[in-house]
Amino acid sequence: MSKTLTQQIIFDLDDTLVHCNIYFDQILDEFTELLSGWFANTGITAEEIRAKQIEIDIAGVEQIGFISTHFPQSLIETYRYFSQLLGLEAGVAQEEQLMKLGMSVYDREIEAYPGMTQTLNLLRSQGHQLHLYTGGESVIQQRKIDQMRLTDYFEERIYIRRHKNVDALEEILTSGPFDRSRTWMIGNSLRTDIMPALSAGIHSIYIKRPNEWSFNLVELKHDTKSEMYTISALEEIPSVIANKLSLSSYSGVKHSAAFSN
Repeated sequence: MSKTLTQQIIFDLDDTLVHCNIYFDQILDEFTELLSGWFANTGITAEEIRAKQIEIDIAGVEQIGFISTHFPQSLIETYRYFSQLLGLEAGVAQEEQLMKLGMSVYDREIEAYPGMTQTLNLLRSQGHQLHLYTGGESVIQQRKIDQMRLTDYFEERIYIRRHKNVDALEEILTSGPFDRSRTWMIGNSLRTDIMPALSAGIHSIYIKRPNEWSFNLVELKHDTKSEMYTISALEEIPSVIANKLSLSSYSGVKHSAAFSN
C-alpha cells in the first residue's frame, strides 16, 4: 500500500476494543443495593443514590482525570452525602467496605468486544499503522493491554494519559510523525475521543455503545476540517476507511467535513 493510502489509525481502549463500563455498572448495582439497605425506611431511593454518585464521579474525573482511587472514593462521598443529609454519622467500617468494593472493579477479567482481533488483523494486513491511546493509570491499563496481547498490533505506539482531552491528543499528534490528513481517531466517547479529534482536524469514527457512561456524552461542535462517521460495531471500521479512501482517490480532492449517522 502506498504511503498516500496508508492511514494512521488511533484506537481508544476501554469500551472501544475491550469492555469496561459493564464492570463499573456491576459494582454500582452492588453499591446501590448496599446503601438502600443502610438507608432503609429513610425515603432515600435507589435512583437518588445513583444520580448523586454519577454527579460526584463526573465532577471528580473532570478535575483530576482517570485515577483508580477516584471511583471508590465517589462511592464513599455519596455515602457521606446521604449520611449528612439524614443527620447520621458515616461509619469507618462502611467506608472501608465501599473502598474495597470500588477497587475490586480493577480485578475483573477483561473481555474483548466482538470483532476486535479480526478488525485489527485486517487493518494491519492492509498496511495501516495502528496506535492505541487510553486514559487511566499505567499499571491498570498496561495489564489490560498485556492480557489482550495488544502490543502485537500497536508495538511501541501506545499512549496512556491521566487526562484524555483536546490537549492530550494534540500533544500526541505534535510529538509524533502524524499526517493529519490521513489520521483517524476511533472511540466510544464523544467527550474524550471524538471531540478532541474534531478539534485536532483528524478523521474520527464514533462507535455508539448502548448504556453509555453519561460523562462521555457531550454536544459536538461541527468542525469543517474533520470528518466523523458513526457506527455500532468494530467490524464496520475497515469498510468506512476503505470507502473514504476510494472516494478520495476517485475525486482527487480532499472532501469537506461530513457528519454521518
